[in-house]
Amino acid sequence: MPSKYYKLNIGEGLEALSVKNYNSSFPSHFHPTYNITLIYYGAFNTRLDDNLLVAPSGTILITNPQEIHSNPFDRNESVSFFTFYVSQDFLEYCNQSRSIFFNQKVIYDQELFADLHQFANVIDQAHVLPDYEEGLRQVLSQLAMRHGDEMADLQDTRIKSLFDEFLAEQNLKKFSLEEAASRFGIDKFKFIRLFKLQTGLTPNNYFILQRIEKSKSMLKQGNELLSIAIELGFYDAAHYCNYFKKFTGISPIAYSTNR
Repeated sequence: MPSKYYKLNIGEGLEALSVKNYNSSFPSHFHPTYNITLIYYGAFNTRLDDNLLVAPSGTILITNPQEIHSNPFDRNESVSFFTFYVSQDFLEYCNQSRSIFFNQKVIYDQELFADLHQFANVIDQAHVLPDYEEGLRQVLSQLAMRHGDEMADLQDTRIKSLFDEFLAEQNLKKFSLEEAASRFGIDKFKFIRLFKLQTGLTPNNYFILQRIEKSKSMLKQGNELLSIAIELGFYDAAHYCNYFKKFTGISPIAYSTNR
């Protein structure tokens, strides 16, 4: 599975992933960024809110920041795609400082697809020029204007605030299901249901994903795999690498070295 991961010094930390002939499923996860994916070949499957979305070749697939989703793929079929990981701040900047939410996930827009494809090619060919960011800003502005919606508060803010405080206090290495359930005065099975209602993930997957996200910044700082694994509570480097690839589709080494 040829794949390349890019980290660019533009667009407030723009990152990108180019993948060919991929057929391994991603478990439930989320990203801190907008994922804007161009489907080149095959069908890209995304399960979101118990609905299966199928993005065929020639379409743009979008997931919003913190949006829980999984990607089930048929091992007998493959998909090729290019994903832009766009920060919330940069997309808001592109959208005249307004927050944006994409209710429409699979977008049929040949003009925008062609424009984004040109920018993907520039990244693939390592020909990013000084005017690239401004050109990308204009295309993302069009994407937001044509297909985005104003951000809506979809959750009870009081409950979410209490739960966010709880999560902020947790040690990623030492989370205890029993202690957490006791704090909320419920048994562990009810706590798991509450946790999934608030985050969209089981406690185990949530904290693994948080550790993976934290490890990305440690990789950028040049930390060794074994030290990252020990620091974040994985058994060893192999254990960490297996989970990293499971949730991101590439190895930690590929993430830290691809440009």
